Amino acid sequence: MGRKPTPAADPVLSPDPVPNREIRRARVEVSFDNQSLLGALYGQFDANLVQVENRLGVFISARGDLLEIEGPEDAVARAREVLKTMYDRLALGQDLDGSAIEALIAMSNEPTLEGIISGKANDKAPIMIRTRRKTIVPRSAKQIDYMRSLARDDIIFALGPAGTGKTYLAVAQAVAQLITGSVQRLILSRPAVEAGEKLGFLPGDMKDKVDPYLRPLYDALYDCMPPEQVERRIASGEIEIAPIAFMRGRTLADAFVILDEAQNTTREQMKMFLTRFGQNSRMVVCGDPKQVDIPGGDRMSGLADAVEKLEDVEGFGTIRFGAADVVRHPIVGRIVEAYEGPIE
Repeated sequence: MGRKPTPAADPVLSPDPVPNREIRRARVEVSFDNQSLLGALYGQFDANLVQVENRLGVFISARGDLLEIEGPEDAVARAREVLKTMYDRLALGQDLDGSAIEALIAMSNEPTLEGIISGKANDKAPIMIRTRRKTIVPRSAKQIDYMRSLARDDIIFALGPAGTGKTYLAVAQAVAQLITGSVQRLILSRPAVEAGEKLGFLPGDMKDKVDPYLRPLYDALYDCMPPEQVERRIASGEIEIAPIAFMRGRTLADAFVILDEAQNTTREQMKMFLTRFGQNSRMVVCGDPKQVDIPGGDRMSGLADAVEKLEDVEGFGTIRFGAADVVRHPIVGRIVEAYEGPIE
């Protein structure tokens, strides 16, 4: 490789806070034992190495199983950590794509990065979720807190914009617990409210009417389990996907219960939902408080009301995501920030 790194459109590195200070440079070498993983590590035409170069402002030279990293001292240390973590992911059979690399780069200045893949970070809860189809690891620093909360707390409020992994990680944790037998049922629910549209305008029976609103939950399930297993468990009742209105009058014991788009519940609906909690159960309530579509526009969101009342109650966990935690394409985070204002 004889490339010169090109400037990144959205660089991770911050400007030197001390003007005219001499920036210390460094050069380190990193080697890898399993040469069969190098193709996936480097990427087609070294695309993965180019991504690390451009995002961290370093120069990487590859000679077989040996990488030489040169640049500002701090950036070189971060690049070395990112490349080692990329290799560890591949060694464990995990996926490595552009968005995964982007997330590792974003987390590379976090003290918790070391040990994420091995699950040896300084917390008793392992920082990974194993499902039938994949092993899922955190893709942002906030996801580390969220995954620990999913393994620890009885009821979790996950708040923040789209693309931060709120619902996906909750579904993954629910599938993992269903597979291991920790819970007997998986219940996924959403309020059937979307931008003022009414169910009556849609053709078909009740299932046909509500399925479009619940499609994101199906998508997350299919990503964590083979489709035939999802369909079989739905048919047997082990997995239930239904609007929140169907929860009334029930006690949800031995279940992992997820409420998505919770910002569109009323206070009455939220109280009803939370009081369904039963023995050996776990609830995750996901929503974006800034995207409320309750008809009328003047009703308080049940999600905001519940967080205000219950955030400090024992057994509840609250995780707040921001634009910086978006793990889709980097431009999604910039879109969220443009709409909602600078990240505090």
